Amino acid sequence: MSGQDEGEDDPIFAKDVLGQVEGLEVRIMDLSGANGAEPVEVVRGFGTIAHANAFARRYVRDSVDICRAPGMDARSVMAAWGTFGEDAEVQGAGDDAWRSATELADFAARPATDAEERNWRVLDPRRDEEDEEEEDGEG
Repeated sequence: MSGQDEGEDDPIFAKDVLGQVEGLEVRIMDLSGANGAEPVEVVRGFGTIAHANAFARRYVRDSVDICRAPGMDARSVMAAWGTFGEDAEVQGAGDDAWRSATELADFAARPATDAEERNWRVLDPRRDEEDEEEEDGEG
């Protein structure tokens, strides 16, 4: 069974969970202000709101943990993330969009205990495009 086949069984990718939504994107924002109000990048290709939300949540979780140094308390982690981290904003999902503010305090208070909490790359729709390009070039 290929990785793509396995992904079809995952409810995050199931179009009947929250339905296929056109125009979903996740805007990655550099909190250092280096890009001003413009995103560092815009990730497109999400088929469902659940997929976009899961990607954004894991992306922010990873960013918070990257900003965490040993011995930092939650307040210090929040300050570091607010200065050096990256936020992810789900666009096109309306009220169903995940927002970092709802979980940020929890992320800062406790490091991720499961690597999967931070693994946004496995949910990155650009990965599917790269896989397709590799398959097209193989034959």
